[in-house]
Amino acid sequence: MTRLLICAPLAVEARAIRRGLPAGPPGATVIRTGLRSRSAPALDGYATLAVAGFGGALDGALRPGDVLVATEVWFGGRRLRCTGAGLLARELTRIGVRAQTGPLITTGHVVREAERGWLSRTGARAVDMEAGPLLDAAAGRPAAVVRAIVDTPGRPVLSRASLTGGLAARRTLRRIGPALVRWSEATGPPDLPSAAPQESRT
Repeated sequence: MTRLLICAPLAVEARAIRRGLPAGPPGATVIRTGLRSRSAPALDGYATLAVAGFGGALDGALRPGDVLVATEVWFGGRRLRCTGAGLLARELTRIGVRAQTGPLITTGHVVREAERGWLSRTGARAVDMEAGPLLDAAAGRPAAVVRAIVDTPGRPVLSRASLTGGLAARRTLRRIGPALVRWSEATGPPDLPSAAPQESRT
C-alpha cells in the first residue's frame, strides 16, 4: 500500500525530497509534476496528497531555508483548506526544520518585487505557482502544502542572494520526508487498497 503521493514541480525538488524519505516498505511516492502544474495527477491508490517544493516569502519573518506549511491556498478566487497544518509544522519542528504556518497564494507567474509588496498586504505569507491546481485535485483526500523558502522581500528572486537561498531550501527539502510520512499516517484513512504506479525516477 502506498499511502502518500508527494507532488514536486521540479526534478531538483523531487530528488531532494526522495533522498530524505525513510527506508523500508514504500509509504510514499514522489512524482515531478512540472513547473506551473495545471494538470491533475492520477490519485487512484493514494490516501493522502502533499505538494512540496520551493516557494517565495511574502512575509519578512520567513528566511531562506525556512518552511511554510500552508493552512490554506488562495487560488482562482477560492480558499482551498489544507489538512493538519499545525500537526505537520510540529513534526517538522521536531526534526529541526524551522517551520511556520499560514496562507499561501498560487500565481501563474514569477512574482517580482513590486508585486510581492502588494501581495504581502493580502495576508498571504508565501507564494508559489503550482499548489492551487494540485490541491484542487485532492478530491476530498487529506492534503498538505509545504514550501521551502528560497527568496524573501530582502532577497529577491533571480538575484545572487537567491542562489544561496536555493541551496538552503534544497537542504531543507532533503529533511522533510519523515515528517510528511508521519503526517500522512496521522491524517489518512487506516487502510487503502493499493493501485499506485511505480515511483517516478525523473
